[in-house]
Amino acid sequence: MTKRKPIFWLFFTLLLFVAASCNPRLPRELIVGGDNVVMILDFENSSDSVKQVIWQLNTFEIPNMPDTMIRRMKTVDDHKSVDNHTKLLICSSSGGTVMVDRETKECLFYALTPNAHSVEYLPGNRVAVALSIHPKGNRLEIYDVDRSNEVLYSDSLYSGHGVTWLEGRGLLYALGYDELRAYSLADWDSPNPGLRLEEKWILPETGGHDLYASSEDQFLISTSTKVWQFDLNNHTFEPFHPIANEPAVKSVYYDEKTGHLIYTKGEISWWTHNIYCLNPDKTIIIPEIDLYKVRVIR
Repeated sequence: MTKRKPIFWLFFTLLLFVAASCNPRLPRELIVGGDNVVMILDFENSSDSVKQVIWQLNTFEIPNMPDTMIRRMKTVDDHKSVDNHTKLLICSSSGGTVMVDRETKECLFYALTPNAHSVEYLPGNRVAVALSIHPKGNRLEIYDVDRSNEVLYSDSLYSGHGVTWLEGRGLLYALGYDELRAYSLADWDSPNPGLRLEEKWILPETGGHDLYASSEDQFLISTSTKVWQFDLNNHTFEPFHPIANEPAVKSVYYDEKTGHLIYTKGEISWWTHNIYCLNPDKTIIIPEIDLYKVRVIR
């Protein structure tokens, strides 16, 4: 007599089939910014002919933002989803940084940050901002979300362009013109927190631009004419082969397990209208804004 398979085996087989037919590692949403606009796109349903916009913000019209901030938010250059994707941090090279509520779009925090080029959310509801070349820039600054426009700590950083917090290592990494730095948090539970420089590394090429952690063990770093991978365990730089010789890369995202890659590059001066995706391959076109960076929500 042939034994019949228990019903749970049939159910288990069905689950495996469903899991194999989709890729949960693909991004759900892309955050794109340029000029005075930030958009969130549905990744799967956006292509070269259609962009599926599910959220959009005009940085001139943020509720509860001081009027003095409007001119500071006219050239958006970084934007990250934070606090379980309930808020967005946005900075502008025109000199401003804000945090907004995703649902209401209201301003929750603001700061005057000359030529800000990157922003990061830190433990304790704090914010790090990297400032690029400007008489009052070339710095790494720390703020508290509950104390708008009050610098709690700063350190000099020439042509600050990237800032990323790695929770697993308990370190804040900052990218400048020719170096990468690692900072630990100091006096973080006090009203006057600071940073302690732990280590720094000279880049293999000048023009440090984007800093992206593809894992707790590896950064991708774009410079003037190349893209590099930096091993955080042995502290070595190697060309990032998929786009190693791509010049003027402004932002990059990479999934080490699937090889999925998304990036932007300066094609019309420093901006572009194209988001390039590999594995799966497609180009998403944003014709109406001078696009700078793309960030991923998974």
